[in-house]
Amino acid sequence: MKKITLTLSAVALALSFTATSQAKIPMPETVSPGVTVVELAQQQPIHWVSIEQIKQSLEGKAPMAVGFDIDDTVLFSSPGFYRGKLEFSPNDFSYLKNQQFWEKMNNEWDKFSMPKQVGIDLVKMHLDRGDTVYFITGRTKTKTETVTQYVQEGLAIPEDKMQKVIFAGDEPGQNNKVSWMHDHKLTIYYGDADADIAAAHELGIRGIRILRAANSSYQPLPKAGRFGEEVVINSEY
Repeated sequence: MKKITLTLSAVALALSFTATSQAKIPMPETVSPGVTVVELAQQQPIHWVSIEQIKQSLEGKAPMAVGFDIDDTVLFSSPGFYRGKLEFSPNDFSYLKNQQFWEKMNNEWDKFSMPKQVGIDLVKMHLDRGDTVYFITGRTKTKTETVTQYVQEGLAIPEDKMQKVIFAGDEPGQNNKVSWMHDHKLTIYYGDADADIAAAHELGIRGIRILRAANSSYQPLPKAGRFGEEVVINSEY
């Protein structure tokens, strides 16, 4: 017992020494309040909206169908896309037309994707309201997929509330999401891309912008709020 006590005392002393050492690291004089990257993202005069404000705007309304884009909206999936580019077309973006890449991305590489907190919070808000939530992605369809499972688990969606992911595909000059949004009678659609907001506008429904993270592999970054749409605050993560 004495040996254990001495060992614990030594550990506590070491931790205390480490904390003390860190506390004594010299710092320059503070001359301004400073700013975080999150605060920087809130400075532009656009139509910012919080999740709570969206919730309040829906009070008294019957349950509805709402839709979400996936990549850069509810998932930070750049790691998989970055790997795909390195493996299939390091010098250009032709990997996006390579079916082998999509087989990998839709079945394996989403395990490297990070759920965005804004996606978790928005989906929960809508499910708590009794809304039906659909996920419509511009990814190319593959014979098999685990995206549905990953989205369900990553966003903490009950199994009986999860709809199978819709793969709209991406064709030049066409907004393939419009027909799916129309068929499912969506009232709101969330997305990070201009095409997401344009699709909602075409159908006359509420399009709400989610901020794309600055380090996304999908560049250049879109100009959020350029169409006068609502932009969810702090939605880059």
